[in-house]
This record gives sequence, C-alpha cells and structure tokens, in this order.
Amino acid sequence: MTARAADRARYDRATAHLDAPLAIVDLEAFDANAADLVRRAGGKPIRVASKSVRCRTLLERVLAREGFAGIMSFTLAESLWLARSGFDDVLLAYPSADRAAYAELAGDPKLAAAVTVMVDDVAQLDLIDASRGGGREVVRVCLELDTSLKLLGGRVRVGARRSPLHSPAQVADVARAVARRPGFEVVGIMAYEGHVAGVGDSLAGRPLRSRAIRLMQAAAKRELAERRAEVVRAVRAVVPGLEFVNGGGTGSVQHTAAEDAVTEIAAGSGLYVPRLFDNYTSFSGRPAALFAMPVVRRPGVGVVTVLGGGYPASGAAGADRSPVPYLPEGLRYDPQEGAGEVQTPLLGSPADDLLIGDKVWFRHAKAGELCERFEALHLVEGDTVTATVPTYRGEGHTFL
Repeated sequence: MTARAADRARYDRATAHLDAPLAIVDLEAFDANAADLVRRAGGKPIRVASKSVRCRTLLERVLAREGFAGIMSFTLAESLWLARSGFDDVLLAYPSADRAAYAELAGDPKLAAAVTVMVDDVAQLDLIDASRGGGREVVRVCLELDTSLKLLGGRVRVGARRSPLHSPAQVADVARAVARRPGFEVVGIMAYEGHVAGVGDSLAGRPLRSRAIRLMQAAAKRELAERRAEVVRAVRAVVPGLEFVNGGGTGSVQHTAAEDAVTEIAAGSGLYVPRLFDNYTSFSGRPAALFAMPVVRRPGVGVVTVLGGGYPASGAAGADRSPVPYLPEGLRYDPQEGAGEVQTPLLGSPADDLLIGDKVWFRHAKAGELCERFEALHLVEGDTVTATVPTYRGEGHTFL
C-alpha cells in the first residue's frame, strides 16, 4: 500500500460517520509542516498569514508553537475581530478603505495597540483621519515596499503590482510624512516577494520554463536583498524605533530569513500545502487540508460523477487554479467538463472501484480559500476525527 493509499484509508475510516461534502485537516501533517517552516526560518519568528488558514482554532494552535509570533491579516474588519478575540499582534497586509472599521480602531485603545495597518500613500492617511469620528488613538502604520524586479530601465517588470513605493527614497519620504502627522506612528516595513515565494520553480514536464524561473528568482533575490537593506537603513534614519521588518512567504522562507535586514517572516500556505506548492525545489511539505465529495453517479466504465467540486482559486484563470482529484490516486477530470458547479465527472481506472456514496478526496489549488466553501474543518489524528471546528465562514464571517 502506498503512503497516499494509506492516507486515504485513514481519512475514509475517520469520516465514515460523516456525509460528504466535508473538509478535513490532518493534524499530524499540519504540525509537521509548521515544524518545517520554523526550521527553514532559522530562528526568526514567523508571522502567520491568516488568509491561508481562515480558522481561529488552527491559528491558535500554530501560534502556541515556538517559532511563531503574530498574525498577518487580510482585511481591517478581520483584524479587529481577531484583536477582540484575544490576538494581540495583528498586521494588516493590505491597505483598507473601511471607514467604519477605522473609526472603531481609532476609538478603542485595545484595538489600536493590537492592530497595525498598511500604508503606501499619503492619501490613505487622509482617509483614515477623515474616518476617525472623534477617535484619538494613535494608529500603528506599516509601510509596504514594492518588491518587483524591474529590468531594462523599468520597461520590464517581474512581480505583483502592489505598492507604488519602490526605492529607498520613496519609502523614506512616506515615513517622514507619517512621522510629521499627529495620530500615526510608523512601526514596521513589509515587503512580500510573491514572484519568489509564490511561484514554483520545478514545473512537471517544463524543464526550460523551470530553469528560466530559477534564473529569474536568483536575480530577484539578489536585487531585493540589496534594495531592502537600503530601504531599512533609510527608514531607520527617520524612525529609529522601527519594530519589525517583515518579508517572505512559504516558498522563500529560508532565503528571506538569511537577510540581516529582515526581522520576521510571513507564511501561511505552508501549513496546509495546497497543490500550487507542489512545484518547488526549496522545500516539500505534506498535504494537510483536503475536501471530500461523494460519488453520486457511475455513468460508465472508468467514470464516476461526484457532487460539486468546482472550487476555483483566485488568480489568472487556468488549469492550475482548479482543485486536483487526489485520492484515490489516478483520477482525472474530463477535459470537456473540468470541475463542475454541481457535478464533476472523473475519469480513470480507479473509478471502477468506487461505489455510490464513496468519497473522493481533493486538494484545493490555494490554501485558505478552501475555507470559504466549508463551515467546519474536521481535525483528523490517526484514523479519528478528534474535533470539528468552525472556519471563518462557520463563525459567520467572510470578510471579502
């Protein structure tokens, strides 16, 4: 029996009393992935990206481990909710235009002390001030550095279009603007190198493209390490008491941690290890989060149909954004249909051994987005469900 077949047998036994659709997290795999992230971080603390987890119970579990500290959130409303729930160090990773939430933040000393907001434009400060509604608490600010690699005088750009702040002088200018403005305090810098951390460099069947990606990433890492150090020096000249410099992501933990200028690493997807993280040479993890759909039809030899399953991930549309049939091994989509909204036909010889009501296990393309589809996660230890815990959706929150 292969390791994957053994996992399937465990998951089927653990959830035999539960009807699909359902989602699980294998706690042994989750904890092993957490330990590997800590190893790769080399002693620097890891700030957990909540969008990749979207379950308070599992956020609490990983933050209880040595080597993890703080949360990186994805909306201001989520940040305030987490702070009210007892998380005392929440960094909002994206700028917000949520005026009501800014009013709450500026009017509550506990929230203002726990939450740091993201800024890359003075106009965002104007919006925050206009939203205070009488609140006088100092708003903690993190400045985001654009990490993209610019070539040929800026005519070629590699990396996500995020912050407009690319040079040390640009970041320092905004730091000075914040420092001069009453009611704000610069406490950190963030720089997420998505073109390194979020792009696999070992694509099956595509050796030339894989090599091109590795060459690009090597150049990007060198350029960013130099520029990030210059940015930190420039900002510290304005804000000597800077508390943190955040960088990295699951795919670049050890590379970013090696930079002296970086004080903490961000990671989250590496806890669940969705399918998009199968194509890296820098690390490998164990799939920890899966969802099961029930077999509801047997249209013919080598074909079964499961209920639903069309849960595409965000990003540029493509086959890599679809969930992948994982267990039993050997199933594949019908290329004429793919993953469907209500039904999904699956092809392959393993289909002939599946009965009506059996479970087919899938891996989502991205990590936390799976939790937008399910209200609960069944936590599996060995071949037993030891707890069932709510996702954000199960607690009545989607945030985006």
